[in-house]
Amino acid sequence: MSGIRVALVDDQALFRAGIRMLVESQPDLEFAGEAADGQAATALAARSRPHVMLMDVRMPVLDGIAATERILADADRDGREPPRIVVLTTFDLDENAARAIRAGASGFVLKDAEPEFLLAAIRTVHRGNAVIAATATRELFAHAGRGSGRRPAPSAWGQLTPREREIFALAARGLSNAEIAASEYLSEATVKTHVSRVLAKLGLRDRVQLVVFAYEHDLTA
Repeated sequence: MSGIRVALVDDQALFRAGIRMLVESQPDLEFAGEAADGQAATALAARSRPHVMLMDVRMPVLDGIAATERILADADRDGREPPRIVVLTTFDLDENAARAIRAGASGFVLKDAEPEFLLAAIRTVHRGNAVIAATATRELFAHAGRGSGRRPAPSAWGQLTPREREIFALAARGLSNAEIAASEYLSEATVKTHVSRVLAKLGLRDRVQLVVFAYEHDLTA
């Protein structure tokens, strides 16, 4: 059985070399190629058909946000399975990380993260889950500060029950289903059901988008 095919997009050659060595050291991962800018990344995605792409945000020619949108649109147009895209970011790219997630990325990983966390992120998104590191998520979005251009909550927010709003608030803080279940004295299955309903009512794809939604609309208290 072939491994998880991982492609890398970053404009720093030394960084690419290090990530490539890390990926190739894992028996269940396969390195599917690299690119130095977003435009080259779109060609790489079509050619190599990676399962997961690690995508830097700030790059020449075409940035990671535009590249993410183009890669996912191309896959949709061609009727092929799109890659799961993980954005590589730093603390000073908070708004760009949020924009990349809205563009369809499956989450983000800080560029100075421990190698074990990056490897876990690759495997997590390949399984169809979003990448959320609770502490990193809170710090990243809080770094932007509150009260600057926050939008009022949409009408869909009013469709949530009081219990769903409680679950929303805990999920927005980055708590896992197990942690929410323990704090609210619920089963994990019940929490999962609540989270699914919240995502459906708000039109969100996954828990990463839920976190972005919470900070955009100042619903993190």
